[in-house]
Amino acid sequence: MQPIFDFFFQQYQDYPTLFIILEIIAVIFGFLSVWYSKQENILVYPTGIISTVIFVYLLWQWELLGDMMINFYYASMSVYGWYVWTRKVDAVHFTPVTRTTSKEKLWSVLIFVGTLIFVYGVYEAFDKWNNWTAYIDTVTTAIFFVGMWLMARKKIENWIYWIIGDLISVPLYFYKGLTFTSLQYFLFTIIAISGYLAWKESLNKNPVTA
Repeated sequence: MQPIFDFFFQQYQDYPTLFIILEIIAVIFGFLSVWYSKQENILVYPTGIISTVIFVYLLWQWELLGDMMINFYYASMSVYGWYVWTRKVDAVHFTPVTRTTSKEKLWSVLIFVGTLIFVYGVYEAFDKWNNWTAYIDTVTTAIFFVGMWLMARKKIENWIYWIIGDLISVPLYFYKGLTFTSLQYFLFTIIAISGYLAWKESLNKNPVTA
């Protein structure tokens, strides 16, 4: 049992206790945020903001700039998403789940490419191309940027981006020594698949938006 425990958690032996506690809190609120997103519950945003703000601080301390930018972007987009989700499209109904339009698909491509260029520039400026994980960070950052933008607009395709990004992040964060965060992304993958199915069912119940 001890070797298994050491395998998963020995990287925390040199971490300050405060950092460990903050990571656990951020993981819990991150899990709640994704769960609320699956339920189309507006609490996705306040819980997500708490999680991302904590992660921005931790990732800055750990000098993981790509991951930090993802979470800073999440916090910013959460404010926008909070507005969109609570905006009524008529006197009774709030913004429904819909599919991406051709224009939004084009914007998704532009956001993805633009993010790749932006993150590349940041890594160049701070000379962070010192590990192969930096290249993976660049790609996952772009994937998550698109996913968050689509989620804020309540587009069902956002889950596809989350699933892909989460699957990449599980082994990536474990390699970086963030076991709790790796576990979080594993749970995120499961919830993202469930969320896609739930939103698809919601979409099918409203053929006008589908």
